[in-house]
Amino acid sequence: MAEHTPRQHTPRLRPAPLLFEPTAAAADPEHFFDLESIEDPRALLSRATELTLAFRAAADRAVEYQAMAAAQLADPRRFDRLSTADIAARADWTEDYALKMVEFGRDLLRGVEDAPGPAGHRGSAGPA
Repeated sequence: MAEHTPRQHTPRLRPAPLLFEPTAAAADPEHFFDLESIEDPRALLSRATELTLAFRAAADRAVEYQAMAAAQLADPRRFDRLSTADIAARADWTEDYALKMVEFGRDLLRGVEDAPGPAGHRGSAGPA
């Protein structure tokens, strides 16, 4: 797995919304966010690019939450803390990668302590 580095002070771009597909459309293996129905190559490139950016942003954000959760689970102040080996096993990572994610998560948590978290509450940087 690739290493992740903390974001510099760059604003998050708001990607195109990922629309949920109807069950019938999702069952069709050729159906993917209605891209197959776009005939104009310019429009197809535009929509496919929007989706690519949205998926990348979602993946980056999910990795940040993974890191924060790993840091919280490894916190020595927790009575139920987990070792990096346990965290690695739960997340299907190597122990070395889990250690890096814990460090990354600690950096993220330190950087957002006074900033509003996802729920808008100060000091709540991520999942508890």
